[in-house]
Amino acid sequence: MEEMARVGATKGGGVNRLTLTDADKEARDLFALWAGDADLDLRIDEMGNMFARRSGREDDAPPAMAGSHLDSVPNGGRFDGSLGVLAALEAVRTLNDESIVTRRPIEIVNWTNEEGPRFPPSMVGSGVFAGAIPLEAAYETRDSEGARFLDELERIGYRGDAPCTPRPIGSYLELHIEQGPVLVNEGVQVGIVEGIFGLTWLRVTMKGERDHAGPTPMHLRRDALVGAARTIAAIREIPEKLHPEFVATVGELSLSPGAINVIPDEVTFSVDFRHSEPELMNEARNLVEEAVHREAERENLEVEIQDVGSSTPTAFDAGVAQAVRSACEESGYSHRSMWSAAGHDARYAADLGPAAMIFVPCVAGKSHSEEEDMDWEDGCRGCDVLARALVKMADS
Repeated sequence: MEEMARVGATKGGGVNRLTLTDADKEARDLFALWAGDADLDLRIDEMGNMFARRSGREDDAPPAMAGSHLDSVPNGGRFDGSLGVLAALEAVRTLNDESIVTRRPIEIVNWTNEEGPRFPPSMVGSGVFAGAIPLEAAYETRDSEGARFLDELERIGYRGDAPCTPRPIGSYLELHIEQGPVLVNEGVQVGIVEGIFGLTWLRVTMKGERDHAGPTPMHLRRDALVGAARTIAAIREIPEKLHPEFVATVGELSLSPGAINVIPDEVTFSVDFRHSEPELMNEARNLVEEAVHREAERENLEVEIQDVGSSTPTAFDAGVAQAVRSACEESGYSHRSMWSAAGHDARYAADLGPAAMIFVPCVAGKSHSEEEDMDWEDGCRGCDVLARALVKMADS
């Protein structure tokens, strides 16, 4: 974990490994090296998803898969994603050390572009693999500088030959830091994740009229930033109208022309909202649109609402969750059931076979920042639970 954290390390103690950057390539190269050291057969598919395979007694059986991702958000944390990939590798190394052969083959996976800030939306590699996102659409995605996904994938040398198409999975397990405060606040050692919230990403553009900040009377202004600010404030109030666990966030904001003495004529901002109930997700979408159009009319603005990405709520397999629960009980770890409010590749893996996730606490519940941290004891417990559950699923 510490060696991987040196790849793309930031001064604040985090990592900066955006998808298909040189740092992402370096992390992939390191994982490939370690997979080779463990005598694993590494295959890379058309999306750059990496599968490190350990043979089983029945090698044609659908694999027991475990993993996560090595890419990060800008100036993100060193445990997000990496823990799941490297804990799976450690579990397989232990099987090698003990000469244990499972019935099913085991595949450790590093999914491409789980995070999504450079090439939205998130979870693209697993989404294409599951057949939910067209391969060509993913290839044509461009970042803010205009770089195309396919070109960057080829530039770093990770456009593989294996087809990125759906195939059966015997089971899927993903270990991850919680990225929230529930486990650490309750003093619980392991979270048994029974599902993932649905997610909707929107991008809203509000257009007004550029004018001088001095001579233009207030009642004649068409200020795009005022309309956006009022809309954002209204979006902040939506969760309390729907459900205590509903969350909504505006995380991106850009405006034109961005001068101290000019009334902004155009503002674009993102909207991210999440919950486990599809009906509430639909209601939230309607409330967002109502707020946008209400505040646009109030300020005499033109508006555009663009769909950036979405995923439906996903309930995990009860059998895989029970394997995680049994592993916790075998080791004497305190545990609780929970849903994940963050998106993970397990969401798409669950379309191809039985899946579940394992959470361990992170310090103060912080993630997606350089302050992200984890006690090594918690990481070791998570790795132990992953290994025990993985062997159960690989022998099922």
